[in-house]
Amino acid sequence: MDHLDTDTDTAPLRWTLTQNAPLQALNTFHVRAKAAQLLELHDPALLPDVLALPEVANGPLLVLGSGSNVLIADDLPGTVLVFGNRDISFLEHRADHAVIRAGAGVSWHGLVMWSLQEGLSGLENLALIPGTAGAAPIQNIGAYGAQVGEFIQTVEAWDCQEQAWVRLDNEQCGFAYRDSVFKQQQDRYLITAIELKLPLLHDLRMDYAGIREELQAQGVELPSAVDVANAVIAIRRRKLPDPDVLGNAGSFFKNPLLPLEQVEVLLQHFPDLPVFPAEREDQRKVSAAWMIDACGWKGFREGDAGVAPSHALVLVNHGDASGAELLALARRISASVLEKFGVPIEPEPRLLGAQW
Repeated sequence: MDHLDTDTDTAPLRWTLTQNAPLQALNTFHVRAKAAQLLELHDPALLPDVLALPEVANGPLLVLGSGSNVLIADDLPGTVLVFGNRDISFLEHRADHAVIRAGAGVSWHGLVMWSLQEGLSGLENLALIPGTAGAAPIQNIGAYGAQVGEFIQTVEAWDCQEQAWVRLDNEQCGFAYRDSVFKQQQDRYLITAIELKLPLLHDLRMDYAGIREELQAQGVELPSAVDVANAVIAIRRRKLPDPDVLGNAGSFFKNPLLPLEQVEVLLQHFPDLPVFPAEREDQRKVSAAWMIDACGWKGFREGDAGVAPSHALVLVNHGDASGAELLALARRISASVLEKFGVPIEPEPRLLGAQW
């Protein structure tokens, strides 16, 4: 591997460019793949300059956070960009809320725990979600009844289309269920920082997926935001395999959003199908995990590609599965659900080097 960097005896490392760079350590599936070149940027202010470098400007560009929400199905051409800015700071600290700023490279779980240690609330239901702060708005990450889009006040980004720095407010981000303007226009915005408005106190959300039961099991009678975070962490660790031990990207399929009429028909044939509320009154979310399990996939393994025994939504790499093998398994699972239930299910992670 060849390296080019700006490190000198007097200046801190600001960026590095590595040719033919392995990506196995940069994706939580731990699939073996390479990037034609890997650009690690520690000072976002230099982004326009490094993007103008001939070796970067003359090929495709892909931003990679911690690789926790991607499946790399093949080697990647062009430049893979990783942000190394990991600073967190207060912008405001009022009596009832605070506004904090996090660099794109900050660990998301680290940011959640930092906010709780500072006496802030709101992010506790989003604890232990792998990934970075810069990636969080793209997917509008959500869990246990909360979504990050509820708390993001501003996203700072480089607009590749306009060749300018922009600050998008919450409305401009276009947040929806597992969606945003950044996901809809994947090649336009390079997120360098996020700003979140977090309350000091708010109503805790404990009515989702066993949180109250976990708090009771822990002997917590008057829960705080920290207690809810600890309950979520315990539940996630039981349900989801640790990607450091068993390669995975968390939930691989999204819960489908269906018209209410279609859900009512499904329930006539499958009365045990779990159904959840949706933002629109004429829609409902249905459980992809339940349908996948009903098709017999939980715990399935073929070679090193498989489905977690503990959760039907989680595809796993038992060792040396390729991205292409994991993608082929995902397609088979989707086809079986469509055949049995008439419901298409779509991947939650972004597919790199292949199309769905």
